[in-house]
Amino acid sequence: MSWGDAGRVLAVRLDALGDVLMTTPALRALKRATPGRHLTLLTSPAGAAAAALVPEVDDVLVYEAPWMKATAAPADRGADRAMIERVRAGGFDAAAIFTVYSQSPLPAAMLCYLAEVPRRLAHCHENPYQLLTDWVPDAEPAGGIRHEVRRQLDLVASVGCASPDDRLSLRVPPEARARVARRLEACGLGARPWVLIHPGASAPSRRYPAEHFAEAARGLAQAGWAVALSGVDGEPAVREVLDALVGVDARVLAGLPLDEFAALVEAAPLLVSNNSGPVHVAAAVGTPVVDLYALTNPQHTPWGVPHRVLFHDVPCRSCYKSVCPEGHHDCLRRVPPKSVVEAALSLLNPS
Repeated sequence: MSWGDAGRVLAVRLDALGDVLMTTPALRALKRATPGRHLTLLTSPAGAAAAALVPEVDDVLVYEAPWMKATAAPADRGADRAMIERVRAGGFDAAAIFTVYSQSPLPAAMLCYLAEVPRRLAHCHENPYQLLTDWVPDAEPAGGIRHEVRRQLDLVASVGCASPDDRLSLRVPPEARARVARRLEACGLGARPWVLIHPGASAPSRRYPAEHFAEAARGLAQAGWAVALSGVDGEPAVREVLDALVGVDARVLAGLPLDEFAALVEAAPLLVSNNSGPVHVAAAVGTPVVDLYALTNPQHTPWGVPHRVLFHDVPCRSCYKSVCPEGHHDCLRRVPPKSVVEAALSLLNPS
């Protein structure tokens, strides 16, 4: 069977929210390549929350794969055997396995091979032999590094799946949009110019210091912009920024479900955030971004929206670490809050 004849396709992206969103242009290309194609996404629990808002995805399989960093050690191997059978029962004609260049596709390829998916596509550094029927030799990072969106579009283009639309895909439900509009009105932001700041990130190495966020928020407030903070309920990063925000009346809009968070980002004139999932939510809904970009990896900058990427260059860049291995955190700590304010105002008031 050729890829053009594949009516049921499995897309494997076992990473988090932002990674799934950066894969959506490739998912669109897969979906549109063959009329009537059914597209299922095999992803992590965090990825599944995003997939529910991606119109190109028809169905979702949730799997906590043991070869992924964030997965806890299982008590037994039953879930892994069960997933092989679930994939087999799906009757898929083909599988596209999406990875960053530092990940191996071979465990997912083995799962699809054992589940008897006839065609299996992925980037791979080493020869996969029978595990992949469609092997794209992985030239990254030695041959240069592409943006994550471009990497995945190039992968599916190798089997004839292309789309002229390379925007990230995320559908904000109208009811979520209405609920957020009521929240904004209730907290006094309905008619005021405001900026959304998201100070959290799952990895400590990707968090701009709370006191720097607070100083940037004060600068924006002095320029006439109200400030709203988003994050997880009880998140230390939000509390630390609030504690440092002396004299600024910041609104806290934390703990929102993903559909409402997407609506909040869509409503915001600007997002100021660490390099984390919210940056890619903003890119998907068209909101400009100031991205405090820790230099842990280079290929996840905002895609397709006006943005400013701020960092301080360091010799230890591209460390891929969740905690700064040098202990100084200079790639973010040495970005002055004044630069954040200037970048924000340049996007809010373009000349």
